[in-house]
Amino acid sequence: MRVVVVGGGIAGLSAARCLESLAPDAEVVLVERDDVLGGKIRTERVHGFVVEAAPDSFLTRKERGVGLCDELGLTEELVARRPEHHGSFVRHRDHLHPLPEGLTGMIPTSLEALEQSELLSAEGKARFAAEPDVRPESAGADESVGSFVSRRFGREAYEALVEPLMTGIYGGDGDQLSLRATFPQLRALELEHGSVLRGLSAPVSTERPPFVSLRGGMDVLVEAIAADLGRTDVRVGRAAALVSRREPGFEVALADGETIVADGVVLATPAFVTAELLASLDRELADAHAEIPYASSVVVTLAFSRADVVPLDGYGYVVPRAEGGDVLACTWSSQKWEHRAPEDAVLLRVYAGRYGGRDVTTDSDEQVVARARDELGFLGVNAEPIFARINRWPRGMPQYVLGHLDRVERIETALLSLPGLAVAGAAYRGVGIPDCIASGEAAAESVARALAGAGV
Repeated sequence: MRVVVVGGGIAGLSAARCLESLAPDAEVVLVERDDVLGGKIRTERVHGFVVEAAPDSFLTRKERGVGLCDELGLTEELVARRPEHHGSFVRHRDHLHPLPEGLTGMIPTSLEALEQSELLSAEGKARFAAEPDVRPESAGADESVGSFVSRRFGREAYEALVEPLMTGIYGGDGDQLSLRATFPQLRALELEHGSVLRGLSAPVSTERPPFVSLRGGMDVLVEAIAADLGRTDVRVGRAAALVSRREPGFEVALADGETIVADGVVLATPAFVTAELLASLDRELADAHAEIPYASSVVVTLAFSRADVVPLDGYGYVVPRAEGGDVLACTWSSQKWEHRAPEDAVLLRVYAGRYGGRDVTTDSDEQVVARARDELGFLGVNAEPIFARINRWPRGMPQYVLGHLDRVERIETALLSLPGLAVAGAAYRGVGIPDCIASGEAAAESVARALAGAGV
């Protein structure tokens, strides 16, 4: 019995690990087209700096991130953000305005703190505070995040507060993103309590910090999963080209001409890659994947001597779409996490690229770094950096635009007629690391059930 996992990111690795447990008699083969595992989880260590290529942390309220770390013996490696630098900002007209205290998700829950903020006008604050008086709408068609927040809290609150925070997660356009697929809890609060603010007034458990990272860098998680694989044949630098039916199972054709016969297949690849792999197997399944759009982005990390940087007090800031430009956010990494830079240096990250905007990944290295340095100029950071690292992510973030869950349901329905085939990753029901882990494990469980049912 053989199962092929295509894709060596966190979802594919999680699928392979789960398959080893659920199908102990199966040979598991994992193929990854890049030369390294981890997908977007990549860490570089240079001159005492720890540079993350993409994600630098994950949410703790979604269990499978912390849960997997516990299972791998990484519990003591989990670190919270540095409390002494607590605080984040919104850049508005080249000034940094503190985010109001009491944020739950993206919504300020303290009207007193919001009243002190300069992010909203007096009219905007009054409209926000009136949210409990807004009548809930009955259940109906999918609604965008922008429409929902504007309807409940006013357009000003959406553009100045919620939109930049939401964009920091998805890199997307909130007027196109599906509320059902991204923040369904907000709609649930409206329906259950008649008001989002009333629903958020209940006390929330704070036993865990909201975000954690790994002391040595995010790739510690990738390395731990890879080291935990006992029976998986890991083949890096090997791209899959096509998946086809071969009764009673499948064939996975690789780009180098090799064909792997498999009883089960997990595709842990971006949706547009999955669409190409399935083009000859199932047209409906391929088309539904091809309809999921993606945003492109660039992450620029710059290191500076501490003597050349005005002291920073906070984790970073986000930039509203209304401000224009390509930059989404800036993180002061060495203020946010310990052990990211030597004591006499600082590490900053600038994120650029908005869905619906121009493709910043096509800019030259010089243009990318110049944009990042221009962004930092208003902070008074004008010195020459010690080094700069550029990570381009063309079509790197799936967009859960309106109707996304309908597309996912089409995919799941089509898969019912192809037992032994499963899909996993950020394109379906969550883009974070815990979501991808859970997605990979669910795909492994689906394949294991199909093989057991078929008596393979």
